Amino acid sequence: MTATALKKEMDMVDTPDSEASENNTAWQKVCTKDDLVAFSGIAAWLETAEGSAQVAIFYLPGLGQGDELFALDHHDPFSNANVIARGIVGDLKGAAVVASPIYKQHFRLEDGQCLEDEGVKLRTWKVEFKGDEVWVEG
Repeated sequence: MTATALKKEMDMVDTPDSEASENNTAWQKVCTKDDLVAFSGIAAWLETAEGSAQVAIFYLPGLGQGDELFALDHHDPFSNANVIARGIVGDLKGAAVVASPIYKQHFRLEDGQCLEDEGVKLRTWKVEFKGDEVWVEG
């Protein structure tokens, strides 16, 4: 599915006050579990208070770490391209990471920290399954 098609299909929801956070973010359906590829990433559009954002969503089923879904900025600050979802997922020093497909910097999926440069960190997003749907807080 292309990013344009996914954006058209994306459901924005009117969240009740109890589900909206203090900074006016709302949970948004971005895809379904069937759209995910195990141990890989996909890109999705997310509407934020600052405008549209591209998010890389990674699905790591059955690792026993508790988290199966991770969401990071799709934008690679080293190459200035939206490519993070196409990176290779792996493990470095016990942490799940994605390697940028261009210059190969590693970003921890848990917090977005670049392992090669302490001064660089990707934004992370809260992400979870609601049934078979994937929801991200933007």
